Amino acid sequence: MGIWRLLYDAAIALFVLLTRIAAVFDEKARLWVNGRRNWRTTLRQAAPEHSGATLWVHAASLGEFEQGRPVIEAVRAQFPGRRIVLTFFSPSGFEIRKNYPHADLVCYLPADTRRNAIDFLDIIRPDVAVFVKYEFWANYLFELKKRQIPVLLVSALFREKQPFFKWYGAFWRDMLGCFTRFFVQNKLSENLLQNIGFQNVTVAGDTRVDRVLHLAAQAPENEVVAAFQKSPLTGETLPLLIAGSTWPADEAILTEVMRKDGPEDWKWVFAPHDPSPAAIARLLALCPKEEMGEVLLYSKANASNATAASTLLIDNVGLLNTLYRYGHVAYIGGGLGKGIHNTLEPAAFGLPVIFGPKYEKFEEARQFVARGGAFVVHNAAELKALLHQFKDPVFYENAYRAVLTYLEESRGATHLILAFFQRHIKTGKIIG
Repeated sequence: MGIWRLLYDAAIALFVLLTRIAAVFDEKARLWVNGRRNWRTTLRQAAPEHSGATLWVHAASLGEFEQGRPVIEAVRAQFPGRRIVLTFFSPSGFEIRKNYPHADLVCYLPADTRRNAIDFLDIIRPDVAVFVKYEFWANYLFELKKRQIPVLLVSALFREKQPFFKWYGAFWRDMLGCFTRFFVQNKLSENLLQNIGFQNVTVAGDTRVDRVLHLAAQAPENEVVAAFQKSPLTGETLPLLIAGSTWPADEAILTEVMRKDGPEDWKWVFAPHDPSPAAIARLLALCPKEEMGEVLLYSKANASNATAASTLLIDNVGLLNTLYRYGHVAYIGGGLGKGIHNTLEPAAFGLPVIFGPKYEKFEEARQFVARGGAFVVHNAAELKALLHQFKDPVFYENAYRAVLTYLEESRGATHLILAFFQRHIKTGKIIG
């Protein structure tokens, strides 16, 4: 392991150096650097001596936080006296969740050097650590193992192409040896780990499933969207396509279908990934009134004027996940670019899901496609044909059942992880 660890340490040092150089020009790199400046002093001031137990949860960014969040909140509810420290690698997670109320301390994870790992653990003194999904920081893991601190990996996914499973992967397998328990999302991940000698694996699914089902059960009513969904002629409730987290490429094919023989009597909601004024203006330009009827901004909508509109543009953030309760079908953006956004939120309401071809990295999306609850489109012609298929009640019902069945089979990961914590609290140690 010696030479590989030296190379690893050199790579970390190079990454830090390059990030500091990039910080001169790039705002995200600047936040990364400034957020870690004088971190020892800042952390000692923010984390005074604590005589009780401390749970440390680390997430790379916002998406991983959403997977760790159900665990944090379950532990907080079950063990209110336990201190919880939440760390992020990326500014995109920290800047949004730095005031997260269920953690006693939220901070950046210092760069993964040997000295930083020792000092960080000396200051926060965790008795259990939880890493989320893909996080493998060698110096932190080796130091946690040296101190005999239990480490759990939750909502984990493994693929054959990862270095853990290659002939040259001894160093990475040593990192895996630091984990007390792996809670993985699927059977493939379990098999890969067991094939290289790790039996301390539980197929638990994705903790986000528990969260989205909880949110769906508590989704509030929205009188604006409820009114928008009504027919201005008959007052009946019309099918609603909700296009969430869309990018320009998604909006181009959606609006083309809307202009050219889309399903009759459907209404359309757009919640763009970027709801900036410029992005909303661009989307409005794609929706001419003479071809598509009245287009209404959510910020200007009310229960009185919404029914007359055919398209509703959500020009704010934080609303989308509750709007899916009114949907008939969801289109999730990003699949024509770098990768899709959240498909679990609409699925929690039983909505069949449509997206572009860039979805393979997402276990839930692969499952939805394989089961017939999600559908991949490459262009407007494919999208148009698919939407007309949804007019068939049997086709729609099968898709609806497919997404809900998968979620029902996948729920409970948080319970399994919490049960593991309860055993630790009771016995004073975690048994792999």
